Amino acid sequence: MLRWSLGFGKNCKFPCNHHSNLGFRHNQRYSLVNVKLKWVKDNVLDSVVTGEKELRAAWVIVSVIAADPGCCLPIYRLSGRRRGQLGLPEDLKVSTFMRRYPNIFDEFHLPDTGGTLVPWFRLTPDAIRLNQESMAVFQQNQKDLLDRIIKLLLLTKDTILPLHTIDQLKWDLGLPYDYLDSFISKYENMFSLIPLPHNRLALKLISPPNELPLSQLETNAEEDDVKNGRLSFNVGFPRGFGLNRKSMKWLEEWQRLPYTSPYSDSSHLDRRTDVSEKRIVGVFHELLHLTIEKKTDRRNVSNLRNPLNLPQKFTKVFERHPGIFYISKKNNTQTVVLREAYDRHRLVQKHPISEIRERFRCLMKEGFLDKSRGLYKKQTAANSNSGEDVCENGFESGEESEGHMFSDYESDETAHLFRLCE
Repeated sequence: MLRWSLGFGKNCKFPCNHHSNLGFRHNQRYSLVNVKLKWVKDNVLDSVVTGEKELRAAWVIVSVIAADPGCCLPIYRLSGRRRGQLGLPEDLKVSTFMRRYPNIFDEFHLPDTGGTLVPWFRLTPDAIRLNQESMAVFQQNQKDLLDRIIKLLLLTKDTILPLHTIDQLKWDLGLPYDYLDSFISKYENMFSLIPLPHNRLALKLISPPNELPLSQLETNAEEDDVKNGRLSFNVGFPRGFGLNRKSMKWLEEWQRLPYTSPYSDSSHLDRRTDVSEKRIVGVFHELLHLTIEKKTDRRNVSNLRNPLNLPQKFTKVFERHPGIFYISKKNNTQTVVLREAYDRHRLVQKHPISEIRERFRCLMKEGFLDKSRGLYKKQTAANSNSGEDVCENGFESGEESEGHMFSDYESDETAHLFRLCE
């Protein structure tokens, strides 16, 4: 990847005030320059996104089963209202998905009230062990996650964010699926739940810090540049990306524009200028840095327009700045990735939660490949002759049905899901 920082030297002066000589810089301060850079496919960053849905779905299911008192659940408890949290394709049954990873989800059957055998699932010892480690990592990093939530709320105009918006971001922020009960409830002196129209709730920061935090761009910059308010973003393009002279000139001048912290008041900025656009880019640069893996679904960003007090069509900044953000179109959606956070497909700074997710991804790969080799069919046949399994809540299971245990379903995304394990 071609990567550089388009900035300006310490001795650089703004041109004189004759409008005919000002060019891009004058226009950017007083209008929005009509420049749009082309989107170019980046296979390396696409590999970062591909398979994310399956990883997230398996992680959520593990969390739900582990939180159950009996540590096992019938399939209808997993495929009901919770299905929306999984993000799986509509034509893919939850049971079919779970059967693809028999080293994580152990299936057995119990009769319902009518005597019909119903599929139940519990976690395997490997999955239990990894889930316990993930819980330990979460406990060890609670201060970091708390800071991320506080900064997210400080980005908003009233330090308020609807819960459904946080729900959409909780995977990206590294929060557990039951974050309200297991995490937020511990900080009643800092947060409160307030009612919204249509019977909705929002999370409000009631104890903001005395001083606004520095953005990640300010933290990484030199002190003199921060004082001058002239910070530039790291810009990188994939090989083969063509940048004409006009676009290069515009981008260089755009980098020299004043930088407004995403945590400070921006009401004085004219939204129709490149100066304001640079502030919007700074908001999303900071937002992506608050995520564990420096990426999120574009729809999650779109839902933040009102809380962040942004203008209409604000997500156009992603198309105008492909050297800062990459839009991956994998997984039948659009995912915004922060380019500077990745060295090829590896995170430059890996969070402990991300490391646990990688291990979980590798466990999924192991189970999927063993299943494709027929290993679990042999084990199922052996288990069916050794007696009935017993669930921890005391129920006895019936015989496992091989027809239910294995499916011919295969996803094209699966091959890419395990790229990081190679």
